[in-house]
Formats: sequence, structure tokens, C-alpha cells
Amino acid sequence: MLPAVMSPTPRHILITGASSGLGAALAAAYAAPGVRLSLGARRRERLEETAARCRSLGADVTVAAVDVEDKETTRRWIEAAAEAAPLDLAIANAGISAGTGGGGESEAQARAIFATNLAGVLNTIHPALDAMRARPRPPAGRSARRGQIALVSSVAGYRGMPGAPAYSASKAAVLAYGEALRGELAADGVAVSVICPGFVKTPMTDVNDFPMPFLMEAERAARIIRRDLARDRALITFPWPMRLAAWWMRVLPSGLVTRLLANGPQKGGG
Repeated sequence: MLPAVMSPTPRHILITGASSGLGAALAAAYAAPGVRLSLGARRRERLEETAARCRSLGADVTVAAVDVEDKETTRRWIEAAAEAAPLDLAIANAGISAGTGGGGESEAQARAIFATNLAGVLNTIHPALDAMRARPRPPAGRSARRGQIALVSSVAGYRGMPGAPAYSASKAAVLAYGEALRGELAADGVAVSVICPGFVKTPMTDVNDFPMPFLMEAERAARIIRRDLARDRALITFPWPMRLAAWWMRVLPSGLVTRLLANGPQKGGG
């Protein structure tokens, strides 16, 4: 029988996009003896490198070469992971971006970004939610829960950025969806947090040829995320200057923000 509630410290963590960048850093941040990691990504070779590092830290690791755009394959992977051991925490981290390069974002780029950044998140969290809801309901009046879901958005999700329209829009959708899910799933005993990092040093940001204020190493970002997920923070936005800037972009008049961003950098790369 499944345990009624997850342990205070998650013992089984599933992470998508774990082959590099923030996903790999999160896997290493959670890796420890007694911890089971289910890691998924498209690039098997890089994923095995992450797994080897986590095993060296004492974790029990399984990997799957999975593309979160593939709904059925992703579901089968997550169901198998949850059947092997009750799933405590699922982090929907996989994401992509594409550069406009000043020439405008193509329809193909926009559709690819939405397929991974939004549909991929849905393809990840709903099988995980089904597995968590299968646990017996926690006793009334207790703070224990059945599981925890984390959706990786971005500071760019606070406001549409001219240099990255589809990326901003996909992350905005993830942000709003996660915020709404938190209230909806509270009665089910499933915690939901939305993660909105600023610039984190990853292969995705390495292609940017413009200044990235407060650029943070992935390992430090992972430590912040782990800490705040343990505190059940609804919205995890960092670093604080980017959090403040994002807040202002939400409250200032749209016309003013549009003018301020009109001459901003165009994202390079593909």
C-alpha cells in the first residue's frame, strides 16, 4: 500500500530537463543517500553524466531519454517511476528558447517553444498529480501532504519581452497555471510552487550576446529552489533585484513598460 503522506524531506524526486543546466544542478542538489531520483531529458549521453554525478553523491538514480512534447511516452515514464516508488516531488523543468535575432520570431519557433514550455509542463505534471492523488488522503487537521509539484517559469513570464515573445508567453502561461493550481489542489493535499528564475548560467543563456544582469550560477539557483520548495513557497522568484523589477513590470502602466522595453536586446541563437 502507498504511504498516506510524503515524508518531510522528499525521498523520490522526478526532474525533467535534467541533462544540463538548472535541471542537472537540481538533481545534484537533491542527491544524497536514501534519495531516489528519476531523471528525464532528450539527450541520453548528457543525462547519464548527470546520473553518474548524483550516484557518486549516494542517490539511487534512474534515467529515461524522454521528450516532454511526447505526451504518451512522458506519461508512461512517470507512471513507471511512481509505481517503483511513491513520488514525492515532481519538477517540470524542461524548457527551450529561440532567438529572434532582430528579424522577428518565426511561427515554427513559436510553436516549438509552446510545445515544450507549456504542453511539456502539462504532460509532466498531470501524470505526477494522478500518482500523488492515488495516495490515501492525509488525516484531517494535519499539515502533511500527498506530494509536491514545481513548475519552472521565468521572470520573463511576468511581462511579455519584445526580444522573446513566445518564450515570455509560454512562461506567463506556466506562471498563471501554477498559481491557479496551488489553490485548486490544496484540498487534495498536493502543494504547488512556481519557480521564476532570473538569468541563470546554462547552455540556454550561453548563446545570449547581451548583458544579463545578476547572472547566477546554476548550482546557487538550485540551492535557492530546494530551500524555498522545502518552505512551500507559492512563488519562488530570484535574485531579489530581478524579483523587484518583475514586480514593477506588473504594476506599471503597460504603455510605459512597452516604451521602456522597446529598445531592449534581441535574443540571439536558435
